[in-house]
Amino acid sequence: MPDASYPLTHAYLVASGDLRLAANQDCWPAQARMEAQLTAALEKLGVRVTRAHDFDPVEGHGFISSQRMGMNIFRDIPKDAAVIVAEAVWQYSYHVLAGLRDHQGPILTVANWSGQWPGLVGLLNLNGSLTKMGVRYASLWSEDFQDAFFEEKLREWVRSGHVTHDLSHVRPLEAATLSPQARALGERLAAELRRDKAILGVFDEGCMGMYNAIIDDELMNPCGIYKERLSQSALVAEMRQVSDSEAEAALAWLTARGMRFNFGTDPATELTRPQTVEQLKMYIAAVRIAARFGCDAIGIQYQQGLKDMTPASDLAEGLLNNPDRPPVLDAADGQELYAGQALPHFNEVDEGAGIDALVTNRIWRALGLEESTTLHDLRWGGEYGGEFVWVLLISGAAPASHFVGGYAGASSDRQPPMFFRLGGGTLKGVSRPGELVWSRVYVQGGALHADLGLGRCVALPEEEVQRRWQATNPQWPIMNAVFEGVSRDQMMAKHQANHINVAYANDRASAITALEAKAAMLAAMGLQVKLCGSWERA
Repeated sequence: MPDASYPLTHAYLVASGDLRLAANQDCWPAQARMEAQLTAALEKLGVRVTRAHDFDPVEGHGFISSQRMGMNIFRDIPKDAAVIVAEAVWQYSYHVLAGLRDHQGPILTVANWSGQWPGLVGLLNLNGSLTKMGVRYASLWSEDFQDAFFEEKLREWVRSGHVTHDLSHVRPLEAATLSPQARALGERLAAELRRDKAILGVFDEGCMGMYNAIIDDELMNPCGIYKERLSQSALVAEMRQVSDSEAEAALAWLTARGMRFNFGTDPATELTRPQTVEQLKMYIAAVRIAARFGCDAIGIQYQQGLKDMTPASDLAEGLLNNPDRPPVLDAADGQELYAGQALPHFNEVDEGAGIDALVTNRIWRALGLEESTTLHDLRWGGEYGGEFVWVLLISGAAPASHFVGGYAGASSDRQPPMFFRLGGGTLKGVSRPGELVWSRVYVQGGALHADLGLGRCVALPEEEVQRRWQATNPQWPIMNAVFEGVSRDQMMAKHQANHINVAYANDRASAITALEAKAAMLAAMGLQVKLCGSWERA
């Protein structure tokens, strides 16, 4: 069998897919086009590509669709062969992690630069998972697999099994460079967290194959953060205890604020009022369970399992991340729960994002900043007005306080039936212009790390916003963001997750103060902190 001697002359290609048959079938044409382009680029360099698994004519796609299938496929790939994981879609990383964990040959992860399906999101999740496992890999991305950047880096991989990316935007945190006030605040809040401790309520771990989103207790607990392991079946059971009148009151609160619900009559394809009422029961139930267990933040798994029992959790997630939300009363004594506060929700039970949201919540409140936060998928992007503007997109966990017009600028559209048979709407809007702090907590080398940087959400013409939405998921909230001092390829090369946390500041000065205090708090919690990009205090 061929081996991985250099330059490479042979490589095996695999494609990790979704767990949902409909998603794999709908997304297959884009994957097939991407693979054809990638294969042609490799053949130009003298590399013969063998697809390690065939198109399945019965299922109607050629993806690896389960962990067992992935294990069986990798069993037949020579351990020292070159392997390419090609992704044009969202993929469940655990389908291929078992095979990649002990693979000895060079590994290349590749995605197409497209917003159509979340291939870039799938790539970043896989990369973060491989980093957590300590598996060495190279990574590339391209729109048409003919640009100079891609061809140069692909040639490097063929010749050496490695790809070198520019990471000059990254520097380790030097605490002495922080403002004394920000450093003191961060260290004080870290000490308080270790003393008083906090709880992340986890409604089932491992959502959507995201191995990188599971943070071991041994890493989390020394920071002062512990998990309350909850079941999504308990969430459904609690929803049954919420009355229709309570959910209708929450709906009335939202409509009074100007939020639009784009109701139709066909529950199979349109958002209906009963679906929204059920979603608001989930919101109320989640708050009550969180209060019962003393949770400081919660994460709902969002899809597998829950999607077969209830409408989507998106609306609940966005409401939870906002201190201004429909009031939820304790069922026993009638007291408002978490009154005037956000109950941070980490979408898809991404515990790295949960740690991040918890820290952000405490820093922002201490600084008197609006505490709403969310994660987004680092979905896609392109040049506009002389700078690279990212499309950050998430299915509904963004709070209305992030949108132009707040609740009056928010709407709810039905989630695609491909993902959610039982429907449910999102919390959708266009994020308002403003200064941002972005961040990511992740695992590398058996330790917790955090990357932080400055950014800003920019206002784009309506035509451009709509173009970007239609090229991705127009049902979901969108943020058009610029990351200061970080290029497109630098972000892709360094970022260790499909998700990125964002929070607004009042202005540039408060953004820098918040970033420095957050960096100090994370460092005092024991994380290895890196600052990405460059800036100066005014």
